Amino acid sequence: MITRIAILLGALFATSLASARVAVNEPAPDFTLTSSTSETISLSQYKGKMVILEWTNHLCPYVQKHYDSGNMQKLQKQYTDEGVVWLSIISSATGKQGYVTAAEANSLTENRNASPNYVLFDTDGKVGKAYGAQTTPHMYVIDKDGVLRYQGAIDSIKSANQADIVKAENYLTSAMQSLAKGEVVKRPVTAPYGCSVKYE
Repeated sequence: MITRIAILLGALFATSLASARVAVNEPAPDFTLTSSTSETISLSQYKGKMVILEWTNHLCPYVQKHYDSGNMQKLQKQYTDEGVVWLSIISSATGKQGYVTAAEANSLTENRNASPNYVLFDTDGKVGKAYGAQTTPHMYVIDKDGVLRYQGAIDSIKSANQADIVKAENYLTSAMQSLAKGEVVKRPVTAPYGCSVKYE
């Protein structure tokens, strides 16, 4: 009986995430979160700028693949240098894998030479669930008009092996290149891969 209830609850949770998932080519839901530097950050304050959202969990092997190789930092630097706003979001609940304090988040950013504009805390998971964030990493691209243009995996090879990075098509880069040219993103939705987001 308990097993059946657990299965039903899991199915309901998955359904709620699926129904909450935002749609590409539709306005991205606004949100307000606190950063690791104690600032209040809202998506709407970046209207007129491109925004990349990165759901992250530093203990996830799939996230580690992209940070230990320097791949994620390279992308962050490239796009923030171009004026794109990069927001790393942690939806791990208190006590769950990937949860960190502000000091720990700042230490991770420094030690990994990461360069997002902000690391944001979504401890109650409301923003992650509103966006249908399923994995770490899970990437989203929002254009200057506040419209979601890409959501899904960072690249095309679903592994935790660093060696696969150079073999893969980087979906994030492909989406950004298309948007820079004023073109439609060829694959606006891809299946994300990684660790499940550790919601409460």
